[in-house]
This record gives sequence, C-alpha cells and structure tokens, in this order.
Amino acid sequence: MRKGEIPSFCKSKKFWGVDVDDIYAPVNFKNQHWIAIWISIPKRHIVVWDSIIGHISPEELDEVMEHFVTMVPYLLVECTLSNEQKVQYTLEPYTYARETDGVPQCRAGDCDPFALKYIECHALGMEFPKAFNKRNGKSIREKMAVDIFQELPMCHEWENQDNDENLGTYK
Repeated sequence: MRKGEIPSFCKSKKFWGVDVDDIYAPVNFKNQHWIAIWISIPKRHIVVWDSIIGHISPEELDEVMEHFVTMVPYLLVECTLSNEQKVQYTLEPYTYARETDGVPQCRAGDCDPFALKYIECHALGMEFPKAFNKRNGKSIREKMAVDIFQELPMCHEWENQDNDENLGTYK
C-alpha cells in the first residue's frame, strides 16, 4: 500500500436494507449515561439495552427514541439505490422496546464499556461475558480502548497521515 492510499478494508461499501439488516449504536443521554440500541431494518423495530435501568425514566426514553424511530425510516428512503428500492420503504415510524431480561447492570460511570460490549456480543451472537461485571469496570475500559486501537492499525495510519510526526507515539 502506498502512502496516502486508503486500505480496502476501510472503504468497503454496503447498503442498508440490501447488504445490512442490523444497525447498532451507542447512544448518549444528557452527557451522563450510555445505552446501546439495535435497529432491525426488516422488523422495523429498535431494541434498547440499558445497563442502569433507573437512570432514564420511560418518559425520557420515549423522548430520546422519538428521534430514532422517525429518522431511520426517513434515512432508508433517502439513501436507497434506486426508485425501485424506495418503494419498499415507508416513512412509518419504527417501534421500540427497552429490553431488561438478561441485560447486565453496572455501576455509574461504567455504562460506556457495557454498552459497547453488549453491542459487540449481540452482533457476534455471543453471550455477554460473566467476567464483565461491576467490580472491574476500569480495567475493562482500558482493555477495550487497546483492543479498538489495535483492531485496524492500517486505518490509524491513514487517519493520521497529516500528523505523521506523532504516529509513533501510539505504538
């Protein structure tokens, strides 16, 4: 690969509803708390995973999710490849539900790695690890940061091409 060239694994193109049926996202609530959401395009439904259930009331969650249940159908219609595909999508809002069974609970301040790990496990069809518990939130956060950084080293190099003098700092 030549300097400045984008690695092929960083630029693969996939299309919602054609190549991609599920969308996962961490969502921040009032700069205080992270939840995870799973958007199922074929089911037109969003599942919310919250590791501190009492932090967001049902009314507050309705307010947060209103944006997603209306925005996702709109984006699907606007981002389709052809008019033929546009016909299969409607602007009818998605439904959503907060899942509580089997969602591990954490301490305040540890919701961010829990949200990311829950997304990872669900996307890969894995069970949430028992070792991921309230007592070891700090070490989990550090390990996840290293894992994320090491996952795509070539993308880090590409992203930092204009800051080459600092690239070696992170290795």
